Amino acid sequence: MSHTSDTAVVPDLRSGQSKNLALATLAFAVSFWAWNMIAPLGVRYAESMGLTSGEKSLLVATPVLVGSLGRILAGALTDRFGGRLMFTVLLVATAPFVLLVAFAGDQDSYGLMLLFGFFLGIGGTTFAVGIPFVNAWFAADRRGFATGVFGAGMGGTALSAFFTPRFVDWFGYGVTHVIIAVALVVVALVVWSAMRDSPVWSPNTDPVVPKLAAAMRLPVTWQMSFLYAVAFGGFVAFSTYLPTYLKDVYEFDLTQAGTRTAGFAIAAVVCRPIGGVLSDRIGPRAVAATSFAGAAVMAVVVALQPEPEIPAGISFVVLAAFLGLGTGGVFAWVAAMAPKERVGSVSGIVGAAGGLGGFFPPLVMGATYDEADHSYTIGLMLLCATALVALLYTLLGIKKRKEPVSG
Repeated sequence: MSHTSDTAVVPDLRSGQSKNLALATLAFAVSFWAWNMIAPLGVRYAESMGLTSGEKSLLVATPVLVGSLGRILAGALTDRFGGRLMFTVLLVATAPFVLLVAFAGDQDSYGLMLLFGFFLGIGGTTFAVGIPFVNAWFAADRRGFATGVFGAGMGGTALSAFFTPRFVDWFGYGVTHVIIAVALVVVALVVWSAMRDSPVWSPNTDPVVPKLAAAMRLPVTWQMSFLYAVAFGGFVAFSTYLPTYLKDVYEFDLTQAGTRTAGFAIAAVVCRPIGGVLSDRIGPRAVAATSFAGAAVMAVVVALQPEPEIPAGISFVVLAAFLGLGTGGVFAWVAAMAPKERVGSVSGIVGAAGGLGGFFPPLVMGATYDEADHSYTIGLMLLCATALVALLYTLLGIKKRKEPVSG
């Protein structure tokens, strides 16, 4: 009976999976662009408002907070209402706060920037919507590929880093925010009209709180939360703080720093689906271990402050590549280990952990910055140590019997 059911749904899945994967990735990318609107202009805000290093770090990290914690609720609601509705609602809900951030910036109000930046984090919750949505469209042996491709939508941070400062130069500060707000609404309309939930998906109508509690009782939730906090958290931390880092250490201006930050993000984005595909073939444990080992080594290399352009550029790109592999590998592991009916809830919690992993490092970087030497050595050594702990846990802390069976 199960075999007959599977055979019946395969044609429907194949006929819609590519389109829906593309739409989910588009929605994710645009929402992540909006989520990252403050960081590329962080230097501008710091100068216009006279912010200290700590205040600047808090400003660029604040949207990450809601974008992280909000994923827990977004993932659980996706299990109940489906990805089509949740993507649409979250895209529309983010748009007003893009405009309000522009208003706060025009007023040079640090308090309003923190307030509206907090709610701008709604845009970061779409990640927890896309993982269960995409999982339902693909068979188990292709979920590493599918979640990797969807995860490439985190390239929205690269688009933001590269284009946001340029849009401000080309169109003006206020118009730039209007463009992104309109893009959010337009993509929401496209998603609502063209996206469809998988025919094998069915609503999980369990009450949200017990559902989250059940997900939290699963060992996979906490195992993957830790690993994702290191891999994705490292990516988010660098994507948000790198413009400030490059100005402090290498004295690049806003546009130059944005361009280089975009290169960092693109490297991670390209490597995320590679991590997913490799996980389908050699297992996510090997991919995650390679990621953490490489990140530990590259954190030391970056701390040595290699000369611009080529040595420094290559160092940051390689660091980003290792982090990107890790994000793809960890979520392929989630797809393989989480119970089908709990994928949204588990993804939300794991995604929240990843976002929180990106919230604290900018604060640590700001607090440990050595102004006399223009150095972030302490923060980078802490990254190295954290990556090594994650490597040991990946190799020794997760039972091998829970690995996905190939074939």
